[in-house]
Amino acid sequence: MTYQGSCHCGRIAYDVEGEIGPVTECNCSICSKRAHLLWFVPRAKLHLRTPEASLASYTFNKHNIRHTFCPTCGVGPFGLGTDPKGNEMAAINVRCLEGVDPKSLTVRSFDGRSL
Repeated sequence: MTYQGSCHCGRIAYDVEGEIGPVTECNCSICSKRAHLLWFVPRAKLHLRTPEASLASYTFNKHNIRHTFCPTCGVGPFGLGTDPKGNEMAAINVRCLEGVDPKSLTVRSFDGRSL
């Protein structure tokens, strides 16, 4: 299935392919403040419909994850990084996907504060 996602103002728009399974609620300092619910997919499944130059990004701690956000509205629709095996991944904020009800998803907790 293909989902469409965007930031609040629409400056960042994208499509992502896959089936949403359990999503992750991380308690690290950025995910908890932004209330992200994350669906992890291979980077190749994320297709930007807007130029990558439209994205702003932020890294912290070990600088392994590029937390993207819209410089206009501030919404963070996804993050980019690698999994433990070195594969490029995208962490999709399911709250930014059209037609997806976060209440219908299985949520797993992740203790990102301990990393």
